[in-house]
Amino acid sequence: MSNFSKVIAGVIRWGSWGSKLSSSKMASMINSCVEHGVTTFDHADIYGNYTTEREFGDALILSGVPRDQVQLITKCGIIKPCAEKPGFQISHYNTSKRHILESVDQSLENLNTEYIDVLMINRPSPLMNYAEIGEAFHMLKESGKVREFGVVNFSPDQIRALSRFYPISSHQAEVSFTHLGPLMDGTIDTCMAHDMVPMSWSPLGGSSIYTNTKAGKKLEAKLQKHADKYGWTLSEMALLFLMHHPAGILPVVNYAKVDKIKETVDLLDVVLTNEQWFEILITVQGYEMP
Repeated sequence: MSNFSKVIAGVIRWGSWGSKLSSSKMASMINSCVEHGVTTFDHADIYGNYTTEREFGDALILSGVPRDQVQLITKCGIIKPCAEKPGFQISHYNTSKRHILESVDQSLENLNTEYIDVLMINRPSPLMNYAEIGEAFHMLKESGKVREFGVVNFSPDQIRALSRFYPISSHQAEVSFTHLGPLMDGTIDTCMAHDMVPMSWSPLGGSSIYTNTKAGKKLEAKLQKHADKYGWTLSEMALLFLMHHPAGILPVVNYAKVDKIKETVDLLDVVLTNEQWFEILITVQGYEMP
């Protein structure tokens, strides 16, 4: 199993979808992450409309960081119409064997690497052929192009269905103190039962609290009041809540600033009590535990 860092650097906002880092600044970010112990980088082929992988691959070479000191996660399965993908009219999913194999070859070229540490199916398609996906995984493993395989937003039943054809090593879900579903519906339990590494692609709570809606503002105020009690920021409380879980959920933090990465790593030394964890849960739920 890949030796993931306890904090994963999400690169979704490093390129054109966010900070538009230059090659030199991206190389500096890679070096800073590694210096702070963040050695796992989370990609998807579609990030930056299919440009961020390539930019990161160039920056990785420029950084001078040896390939064997970092772990690269990437994903495929979503088709997004854009200049890099002419000929498509709508966003849709493609989890065919041919698409998976072609996507990996393109990601290897983009990332300037001979292998991908983890390839993930980026969303569960209603048209998934589990046997065909498993066949693609076997071929990629045997060729040495991919070392392990994972999924994103799969239900427990979908995880079990795919696992019949190939072992899944990791699962990314939208799980946080405001998105409790995976903690309650068996998703995280399934990861624990099958020795899969659970990850959260939205560890800070996302749009549930950082919105201008009445409900969002009300929840944010409630959570901020609780965070103030312990001297935490909302982001710190969100990460502490997630990292306290016994499943060992790894947060994918989509920061493009070194100080934010360091702040997250520093939280690894903070120990939450079970009572504090349930205090946060009760604040979000709005009612006491039965």
